[in-house]
Amino acid sequence: MDIGMISLFVGIGLVLIIGIYLWVTYNGLVKLRTRVDEAWSDITVQLKRRADLIPQLVETVKGYASHEREVLDRVTSARSATISAQTPAEASQAESGMQQALRGIFAVAESYPDLQASQNFLQLQESLVDSENKIQAARRFYNGGVREYNTKIQVFPNTLYVRGVGFKEREFFEVQDMAAISAPPKIDFG
Repeated sequence: MDIGMISLFVGIGLVLIIGIYLWVTYNGLVKLRTRVDEAWSDITVQLKRRADLIPQLVETVKGYASHEREVLDRVTSARSATISAQTPAEASQAESGMQQALRGIFAVAESYPDLQASQNFLQLQESLVDSENKIQAARRFYNGGVREYNTKIQVFPNTLYVRGVGFKEREFFEVQDMAAISAPPKIDFG
């Protein structure tokens, strides 16, 4: 075999190895991107689930504390912001507002013993705590997927070509006011 044939086989082998690497990397990134999209969808489902509880909560509190209009309006406004959030940054900002609004409504409820004893109010509180836990779990899953996806985009040699084929880093879902989400809203009035 002459040197030209060996060079040809080596060249074909290198092209094949590089092609397989690019193919596997691309498919891996597609899977990760899909997983991140799925995780974001899960967050929006959980935020919507919680938002669907808010009108019931507002009506229940309104029945006992109708003169607390400002607090009820803040909760309604925060609900609207949560539902309309389209990106992690928007959801993060809306989440901070929602946490503050829920704290306000539960603070108002502390002044009304009849409200605290209402079975409907107690069930709504339990549902809200469940929703908060599911939102936190969905956020952790999403952020884990984003971390894995972003890392794969940023490592060498992937960083040389992945942006050129449409892969862009994703935002983490980070709440701006960490104190607002460090614990679920206090709902135990006993």
